[in-house]
Amino acid sequence: MGTLSIISFLGFTLLVAGVAWYATRKTNEKSADGFYLGGRSLGALTIAGSLLLTNLSAEQIVGLNGQAFTEGILVMAWETLAAIAMVITAIWFLPKYMKKGITTIPEFIQGRFDENTKAILSVLFLIAFGIVLLPTILYAGSKAFITMFQLPEVLGISETACYWICVWSIGLIGIVYAIYGGLKAVAVSDLMNAIGLLIGGLLIPYFGLTMISDDGTISGGLTKLWSENQDKFDVTGGPTSSIPVGTIFTGMMIAQMYYWGTNQSILQRVFGAKSLKEGQKGVLLAAFVKFLIPVIVVLPGIIAYNMFGAELNDADASYPELVRRVLPASLLGFFAAVLFGAILSSFNSLLNSSATLFGFDLYKKFFKKGASELQTVKAGKRFGLGLAVISMTIAPFIRNAPDGLFAYIQESLGSLSVPILAVVLIGILTKKVPAVGAKIVLIGGVLMYLISQFIISPRMVESAMEKAKVSGITNAAELALIKAEAYPHFLHIMGILFVVNVIIMLIVGLIKPKTDIYVPKVTDVIDTTPWKYAWIVGGLITLLVLSTYLIF
Repeated sequence: MGTLSIISFLGFTLLVAGVAWYATRKTNEKSADGFYLGGRSLGALTIAGSLLLTNLSAEQIVGLNGQAFTEGILVMAWETLAAIAMVITAIWFLPKYMKKGITTIPEFIQGRFDENTKAILSVLFLIAFGIVLLPTILYAGSKAFITMFQLPEVLGISETACYWICVWSIGLIGIVYAIYGGLKAVAVSDLMNAIGLLIGGLLIPYFGLTMISDDGTISGGLTKLWSENQDKFDVTGGPTSSIPVGTIFTGMMIAQMYYWGTNQSILQRVFGAKSLKEGQKGVLLAAFVKFLIPVIVVLPGIIAYNMFGAELNDADASYPELVRRVLPASLLGFFAAVLFGAILSSFNSLLNSSATLFGFDLYKKFFKKGASELQTVKAGKRFGLGLAVISMTIAPFIRNAPDGLFAYIQESLGSLSVPILAVVLIGILTKKVPAVGAKIVLIGGVLMYLISQFIISPRMVESAMEKAKVSGITNAAELALIKAEAYPHFLHIMGILFVVNVIIMLIVGLIKPKTDIYVPKVTDVIDTTPWKYAWIVGGLITLLVLSTYLIF
């Protein structure tokens, strides 16, 4: 890493930290609203930037480009279909949430069901954060820096040692931001890093396309990419792909609706809005940018495939390797700082949400019922610190995940996303389904998914492969197809289990209906007048997504 790269890295990082401190110096971080929701003072632009950076971190950029390197443009479904889920969230979910003035999704669940249901949901969120999301963010960020700057060679140590050093360095800096800064510090730094990431993220395909082009132009690079890699530009995934075409109508939308419509770490940004109108504008602006994000998280993977081909064995290393080769030295430090900010953003957001969930939903119920706001915030900070240490310990071991980083994240989260979305939706749509129905689904839904994916699926695949071996089948393509068809894809399983969970709750509601009919409480914490153009803008974004699929 040259002197110029180091200067640009430190310069941008310190600038973001300074602006975040200046913007938050008057926010009362000792109050719950101040620490957790930025004093409910966030505008649409800040919300949009924070949403994008919370979502668009190293695990997204590195992991999705890694899948694009292997499979091509079909993986853009994770990004483009997210825009539709965000439109539904802005138009339908947000008014229902924000009229109640809630701080957390479990708080909404408590009002609809009961305190114990809320506690179960909070624990599930915290498990997802601590075991899946936080470790993958740290691992992906470390992988990016290790590959971009060839740290094992530079430092003269093993790759394993590099992972431990990077993970703990990123984690410790993130702790300072999230635990001691509160949501507003996170959101303000997110906005600056979002702008930087969009600029830096667009520079990678620009330099990549001009490098592979015969005439040094973007159009020449695109023409070459299209003509030499036709198989990478088909959005209809086959049965052996990570996204078989049918899954976009089943579990794909379940995963998207869970993430954007019920996920605490995402919605906390919107709950900090100064009004419902600002919240809706922020989500819809983020949805439009999300539609364009494949240029940053998919296209570079295909460029990397064209550039490196078979010489690169590790698909997840394709993006940082591309960055290393195409960016001029003067911009490498800037992009590293932006990527560092994106990693910290997602890490900080999850830690802040973890502190919120523990402080509000668990500490007051199980540890100190009469806790003051200050005590609750302090307890949340201490818990966030402990969760960070656990995630920093787990992160280096993700290197052993067999199917790539992004697939690991999505399959692991399936166990939680299905029952949580089912409970939130039934909670909104019905009034007579009792708390016991929600509890059965939150615990039983997780168990059903885990049994399906980690007990039944491996046995079915093993049995199918043994039969193929007996039949004398040795062709790799045939074996891959047999393996894929031995058991339904995990996204199909998510779709099936979602329907099962909803049916279970409705049956419980018929057998043992809630005696005290649920009446939603309306609050005037903020102005809850909807944005008058929300439906029009949402419809246009949806049309853009659908037309993109028709083009490809």
